[in-house]
Amino acid sequence: MNGDDSQPTRWLNEREREIWLALREFIWEFPAALDRQLQRDSEMSIVEYSVLAVLSECSGARKRAGDLASDLGWERSRLSHLVRRMESKGVVERMHSDIDGRGQDVVLTAAGWAAIRAAAPGHVTFVREAVFDALTPAEQDVLESALTRIRARIAEDGLWAGTAGPACPPVEPTPEDCGVEA
Repeated sequence: MNGDDSQPTRWLNEREREIWLALREFIWEFPAALDRQLQRDSEMSIVEYSVLAVLSECSGARKRAGDLASDLGWERSRLSHLVRRMESKGVVERMHSDIDGRGQDVVLTAAGWAAIRAAAPGHVTFVREAVFDALTPAEQDVLESALTRIRARIAEDGLWAGTAGPACPPVEPTPEDCGVEA
């Protein structure tokens, strides 16, 4: 992106402006809709759900705090404050890292497992109905391509939050993990 003041500003034309305003509204409102759905159905916020979801996909349901913050694209202080609140609810706990004993791992508790298992079906249904059911498979491909290209362009300038930290080994949830009987 050009921060060079010697170049004339390339103003948006009317169509680009309409698309930008629609995108801006979506960027602001969709996270709020996700949060409202989770608050209504599960009494948790989207940020709490995000932490529980990442941990539930990790072997041992634990992850180093710094890696968890990186995976979520958050500052460590934001994660620390959230984890403190989540600890008071009993859904996570902090433990010394198994790797070196110096760092802290965030660990999903039994109550955390119960919370994510209860919230996941409603959340996934909301995402499916709001995003995927609203689009044809071809439109889904276009959306994925567009988002990937936009993210890559922003990353070229070093303005994207960065790449995710070390991934957890994939763990395929069983139907029982999601509270569904096989």
